[in-house]
Amino acid sequence: MPATLTQSAAPSSDVVANYLTSTCAAECVEVNAITLLSGGAIQQNWQIDVDITGGPQAGKHTWVLRTDAPATVAASLPREREHAIIAFAHAHGLRAPKPLFLCNDAAILGKPFFIMEKLPGVAAGHKVVRLPLDRGALARELAQAAARIHAIPSAKALNALPFLKTYHARDVIQACRNYLDTLDEPHPVLEWGLRWCERRAPAEEETTFVHRDFRTGNYLVHEGKLAGLLDWEFAALGNPLEDIGWICAKCWCFRHEHHIVGGVADLNDFIPAYEAESGRKVRENDLRYWQVMAHIRWAIIALQQAQRHLSGVEPSLELALTGKIVAELEWDVLMLTDKL
Repeated sequence: MPATLTQSAAPSSDVVANYLTSTCAAECVEVNAITLLSGGAIQQNWQIDVDITGGPQAGKHTWVLRTDAPATVAASLPREREHAIIAFAHAHGLRAPKPLFLCNDAAILGKPFFIMEKLPGVAAGHKVVRLPLDRGALARELAQAAARIHAIPSAKALNALPFLKTYHARDVIQACRNYLDTLDEPHPVLEWGLRWCERRAPAEEETTFVHRDFRTGNYLVHEGKLAGLLDWEFAALGNPLEDIGWICAKCWCFRHEHHIVGGVADLNDFIPAYEAESGRKVRENDLRYWQVMAHIRWAIIALQQAQRHLSGVEPSLELALTGKIVAELEWDVLMLTDKL
């Protein structure tokens, strides 16, 4: 998600240096720069450039410090749990950054945070879709990355991450309805879309480990190749086709709808590669179903982002404007369900 335009106070260089000195068993840590990174409107990502003297981490490093924004959305996992998910994903070769340190002591920065390695590349969606790319090759890399996530059985993921929730189609529908019921204003198109999805919900669903935010903007491209997968805060157990519908939803094309796979590639480059790697079939009706669900779910998140602004806790032009895209998402829902 795009970075908020709210001016955020950077973590104190001295505080970060003291924390790292202790955590890294270093003689001295110099923090040369702390920079707010683009991406992650629900959480904050700060690039920290450090020079460590002594200890096992001695040397110059560029890391990412990830912590809570002033306000958040309910489905976003706490930092401790996201850190555990990233560690699990990294250990299983899922192209996640290597997590380094977790701090739950609110006395340090006033809120939990963790530090991870910074992978190379461009993540911002509006930039990625304009890169000179071998689009077919990138699509195949993305397909393989998704298939490897979905190759992890739910039991294995749950054994390592017992807090993971399960989201099948009807769970997603109910969660969206529950949120809409808290709002003062009606959203009949979203209600229509949810009813459409409910009537067509699969009777049986496969359950695997899923990313649940697998899209352009949440992966890094470096020298034309996939360099890493980011933002694991929504990871759960669920239907692997939810991830496929998510990256193939028009709302994540960044105005490059001619490349329906995240604005970077065509279905013919992505779906066959995913099917070959995963061993599962992605039928046209199933893909369309999860594309509809993706637009509804993103509309719900957009409404939640707007509420963060309206609450006064986190005044932000970006969050306010995010709420304005709901009408566009509703239009896409009507188009996908043949109501226009």
